Amino acid sequence: MLVVEDERAIAELATLYLKRDGFGVHVETDGHAALAAVRRLKPVAVLLDVGLPGMDGVEVCRALRAAGDWTPVLFVTARDDEVDRVLGLELGADDYVTKPFSPRELVARVRTVLRRGTPQTTSVHVLGRVKLDTDRRRVWVDDAEVALTSTEFDLLAHLMRHPGRVFAREQLLSAVWGYAAAAGTRTVDVHVAQLRAKLGDPNPIRTVRGVGYSAEAS
Repeated sequence: MLVVEDERAIAELATLYLKRDGFGVHVETDGHAALAAVRRLKPVAVLLDVGLPGMDGVEVCRALRAAGDWTPVLFVTARDDEVDRVLGLELGADDYVTKPFSPRELVARVRTVLRRGTPQTTSVHVLGRVKLDTDRRRVWVDDAEVALTSTEFDLLAHLMRHPGRVFAREQLLSAVWGYAAAAGTRTVDVHVAQLRAKLGDPNPIRTVRGVGYSAEAS
């Protein structure tokens, strides 16, 4: 686990609880060192402070995604504004934790993100132009592979496993993110918008006005 945090007390607290939960932890304090560490160490996930000196966490995440690196990223920030949360998710972050945070909740969030990356079935699902392989965690549109974040994949997989079924946003938060109360439903909307942009048009995701989303053949 890579922890990128320039506040020593927070880095030490996160490290303590992550190690208690069985993680090996490496700490960096600036963005440039964080990028180098991701490439060198291949961590299972990155706990990334947004307010880093020099190259901030947003720039680090943007650089990783631009390079095709989809290592799970959890943003940590003192900002609690929805605009900031949405920006982080749009950049490809997998979760968003606001300071001050409970270290136990932090570890639980890390575990939830990592569980999303664990294959649960060997089934291949096809809806219209989209084929999804849950065993290999790969997605194709018209035989061209599409790169998705861990969260985007799990959201699409959940919808495609239940074609035609309509899920409320709160149900998707619970099923995909593992919690409902700690995140706003805007989180779901952002990820759906990102999926649609990556899958192109037509795509299987349907908006059911006033309710939520479903997946149906185009």
